[in-house]
Amino acid sequence: QEQLVESGGGLVQPGDSLRLSCVASQRVFDYYDIGWFRQAPGSEREAISLMTSTGLTHYADSVKGRFTISRDNAKKTIYLEMKTLKTEDTGVYYCAANPLRNWWEPNYAWWGQGTQVTVSS
Repeated sequence: QEQLVESGGGLVQPGDSLRLSCVASQRVFDYYDIGWFRQAPGSEREAISLMTSTGLTHYADSVKGRFTISRDNAKKTIYLEMKTLKTEDTGVYYCAANPLRNWWEPNYAWWGQGTQVTVSS
């Protein structure tokens, strides 16, 4: 079981920014695509963004222009920079590695434990 550890969640107000981190094992970071998902209460887990092992990026339409995914090779970390947060961005955010089908489907080999993001005034 490969390890993924998220951090950086919290309670923020609408319009604020937040940066999430996902630290991966060396093998996962070097060879597998890593994505971010979120799950709101009572909703299905939805894809947010993907960073491929070669550095390509993909975003869900709902976050394009507001969220940015990036990587720090030295720290084996994938970041999700979130700006202009909205109440509908609230949820548990997960990073996951090795998509088994399409990147936007929540069918990945390995998952982190999740970090809570709450956007509320």
